[in-house]
Amino acid sequence: MRLLGRAIDAVLFDLDGTLVDSAPDLVAAMQRLCRELAQADPDAVAVRSVVSKGGRAMLRRGLPGLDDTRYEELLPRFLDIYAADIAALSRPFDGVEALIAAIEARGARWGVVTNKPGWLARPLLDRLGWAQRSAALVSGDCLSVRKPDPAPVLRACELAGVAPQRCVYVGDDRRDIDAGRAAGLLTVAAAWGYLDGEDPHAWRADWVAASADELHRALQSEAA
Repeated sequence: MRLLGRAIDAVLFDLDGTLVDSAPDLVAAMQRLCRELAQADPDAVAVRSVVSKGGRAMLRRGLPGLDDTRYEELLPRFLDIYAADIAALSRPFDGVEALIAAIEARGARWGVVTNKPGWLARPLLDRLGWAQRSAALVSGDCLSVRKPDPAPVLRACELAGVAPQRCVYVGDDRRDIDAGRAAGLLTVAAAWGYLDGEDPHAWRADWVAASADELHRALQSEAA
C-alpha cells in the first residue's frame, strides 16, 4: 500500500472526530450534566466543535464562565455520565468502515492514538466492533505524555510492529499533525472532523483529506 508515493504498512488514527462521530453522546452527557446543575441546556454546536480538544474544553463551552477549579471538579461527573452509555448515538464517520476494511484487505495494519483515557477508549472501540481488529490502541493515560508529544504515536508504531517511516497518522486537530510529524510519520489532516473553525491546511500536514472516502480512494489508487 502506498500514499503520496511512500510505501505504507500501517495507518494510525485519532479517535474522536477522525474515526468516530462521538459528539452526539458527548453533547447528550453535557445536557444531562447541565440539568443536574439546574443550568440551561448547552450550545450543542459549540460543544461539538471542541470534542477533539477534550473534556475540559467541552465543559468550558457547555458551562461558560466557571473557574478552572470548578471545571476540574465537574470533569469526573461529566465523564461518568458519558461512559454510562458511551455508544448510544456515536457512529463511524461516513466512509470510515470501508476505509478500515480496505486497509485490512491490502494486508496493512491500523490502530488508534487518542488522548481519550483508556477506560473510555477501549469500551468505545469494543462497542463499534473494532477492539480485536485494531493492531494498536494508545490512549491518553498509557504514557506520562500525550499528543502533541510524539511518544504515543511512536508507541503505537511499536505495538503494531511497523517502522514510523512506513506509517501514516490521520487526525482532526493540530496536535495530531504535530505529533505525527515529530514522530516521522506521513500525516493527513482529517478535514471532516471537529475543526473548531481552524483551517487544517495551516497545520503543515502532508495532505488534507476532505473525507474518509477521499483517503480511501488515495490509498486504493496507488500501486501496492
